[in-house]
Amino acid sequence: MSFYNIQTRTQQNLYKEYLQIIGSLSNLFSNSDTPYLYYRIAEKMFCKAFNASDLSRGDVSYDAKKDNLGIGLKTYLRSNNKSIQKIAEFNKDKILYDNLSLSKKIHKIAELRNHRLSFTNNLYDIKKSIYHCIVRDKGRFFIHEEDTNKIDLESIQNIKQKKSSITFDDGLHEYSFSLSKSTLMKRFNTFDFLDSFDVNIIEDPLESLYALINSNQQIMTNSHIKDTVYLPLYGGGYKVYNNSGLNQWNANGRSRNEDEVYIPIPKKFHSLKPNFFPSKDIIFTLNLPNNEKIQVKVCQSNSKALMSNPNKDLGKWLLRDVFKLQRGELVTNNTLLRYGIDSVRIDKINNIEYNINFSKLDSYENFISNLENSQ
Repeated sequence: MSFYNIQTRTQQNLYKEYLQIIGSLSNLFSNSDTPYLYYRIAEKMFCKAFNASDLSRGDVSYDAKKDNLGIGLKTYLRSNNKSIQKIAEFNKDKILYDNLSLSKKIHKIAELRNHRLSFTNNLYDIKKSIYHCIVRDKGRFFIHEEDTNKIDLESIQNIKQKKSSITFDDGLHEYSFSLSKSTLMKRFNTFDFLDSFDVNIIEDPLESLYALINSNQQIMTNSHIKDTVYLPLYGGGYKVYNNSGLNQWNANGRSRNEDEVYIPIPKKFHSLKPNFFPSKDIIFTLNLPNNEKIQVKVCQSNSKALMSNPNKDLGKWLLRDVFKLQRGELVTNNTLLRYGIDSVRIDKINNIEYNINFSKLDSYENFISNLENSQ
């Protein structure tokens, strides 16, 4: 399907103007006559022009979302119209495939790729997905789109190992897996474009920016996010326990709802970020990635748990809607590893409203390490 073609002409023109403006500044970064476009800037411009949700901070398979459409954004050189581009990284998952035979290794990597797409679809209630590509050539940008497909596991063929990579296809797309970087690449055949337009590169963009900033125009900065932290989805010893945390429903003692879970809040977190959350048992709003809202609070001894109120709401979303687990099925470390996540990111909007999203492996540990080093 084409996303770009069904947007209004006003949105299309605004998007192209954004791209032309950024492309015109290419001499800040390069002396090439091919305009430069940093992928993070491309993501921001796309979301702003088309009023799409920015998913780029979520460590998920898509960079943006509009309604029920997931969008992976790419920017690369036109070259021979057969560019091969990174679509996933599996460095943290090596334990699952490193010692497998060639064929089983590729099937496991393909399976992991498909799991991540399913996870993101479940997380954001995505029904369809595409790649939106800005292809760069001498003095011009080209727009290309194509569907995002899961790898057809039954049709994997032509598996060939080279010095540092393994190539294969599934009858629909060609892939290459880098052994040294643990990255999966996909070939984009860009012979047909939805649109193209000129980009005039400014000879001295620094002087032009200096003149703009020193004019009477006011440049404003604003962010609705006040602070960001990470929490683990596991307990002590990096372990997901069978009767606490994400498996709190399985704990002994009182009768519990099968969706009862909590997200652990370690003591070290409290010592480093003591004022991030409201006080114990104060209810506040948590915005989910699917735009739903639930009420939550910090609770239990030593304020060790982030739970919903009622306590089944968080588990219903996490266990059933996202992980698609059956009732009575335990979350394990392998569950998290399969999806390439083991942490959540919490963004503070104000003292009564927060956002939650999932984050890649080791996010909490890296966050704590950076905090300790900065204090």
